[in-house]
Amino acid sequence: MTADIPVPPRTIMEVYKMLPEGTLAELINGKIFMSPAPNTQHQRAIKSFFNKLSAYVEQASLGEIFFAPYDVYLDENANAVQPDLLFISTKNSSLIKAHGIVGSPDLIIEFLSPGNTRHDLFIKKELYEKFKVNEYWVVDPASTEVSVFQLMNGVFELSGKSKSEVFSPLFNHTFHF
Repeated sequence: MTADIPVPPRTIMEVYKMLPEGTLAELINGKIFMSPAPNTQHQRAIKSFFNKLSAYVEQASLGEIFFAPYDVYLDENANAVQPDLLFISTKNSSLIKAHGIVGSPDLIIEFLSPGNTRHDLFIKKELYEKFKVNEYWVVDPASTEVSVFQLMNGVFELSGKSKSEVFSPLFNHTFHF
């Protein structure tokens, strides 16, 4: 498949935006990271979390849950990610645009896969902290362990770590998975 490029891209964000729809790629600090499609265990875990979170959020009219691939533009120049799951509260619904999210979600959830542990636990955690995401969950589908990080005074602090359940300070609710 080829496509004509009328004007060559001038920035890394322009290159990112030219990637084909559905490409599993992220732009972090000006570098493009590609990833393979998730495995079955990863997909099942995402489905379980999405179903429970979405039901809770919709029932309480709190906002919307979105799932990857879906672009989140943290800034205009060098940072666009595709979190596994994310939540946008009703009060922040202005972040939702036709082409994705522009700004920082209230909650981002990443599910570990073989080979991405360092990426999610360090690189993306630091990025989400920098852009002031209120809450960040890291889920290990293999062990069912969930780590919840809450933004406190501009820094992520581990607020909980457990198996098969999550207490979310953001929602003030415990979810069982």
